[in-house]
Amino acid sequence: MTYDLAKLTDLPGFEWHCAPPAWGFDEEGLFVQPAAATDFWQRTHYGFSADNGHFLFTRLAGDFVVSATVRSQPRHQYDQAGLMVRADAECWIKTSAEYEPDAANRLGVVVTQHGFSDWSTQDLAREANEISFRVARSGSEFIVSARLAGTEWTQLRMVRLACDALAPLAVGPYACSPKEAGFRCVFTELSLEMLPR
Repeated sequence: MTYDLAKLTDLPGFEWHCAPPAWGFDEEGLFVQPAAATDFWQRTHYGFSADNGHFLFTRLAGDFVVSATVRSQPRHQYDQAGLMVRADAECWIKTSAEYEPDAANRLGVVVTQHGFSDWSTQDLAREANEISFRVARSGSEFIVSARLAGTEWTQLRMVRLACDALAPLAVGPYACSPKEAGFRCVFTELSLEMLPR
């Protein structure tokens, strides 16, 4: 099922993990304005744990492909919005573009397993403010991809999560502002496709 978020006022079957202070639907889509000091990260390198980002999710069991398109207006370092697939607070994947004020932005994937996160990145042009993200599940294996408007999907990561191959997972768009408030993003499209096994 593909949702044109500009034509909705609600997403039945979805709920928030840490609802943002401001969000809703307008003529562009689902807008989110994250609170300050919100993030998803577990321990590695930085030493802190954060699980208070804003994640609008539904639960899917079995194999699936989920994708979303987001337009971002970042203001502070690490402002981010993209897709998340999550078993629990210590086992999840997020993919997004993270804002860097004085350098190229970072297009990347964070994989968290056994309570520790890793972060794979590549440079992203600063003017690229509309990006589509996709996560495809096959059992416990996942392929994460992204594309800019008018381009083909590019694989960012292939990973096996330490989760039951048949377990339902929470999936959907997420956004957070690890430093300060002021970031606004709009999710314009969301697609959920169940795959035969």
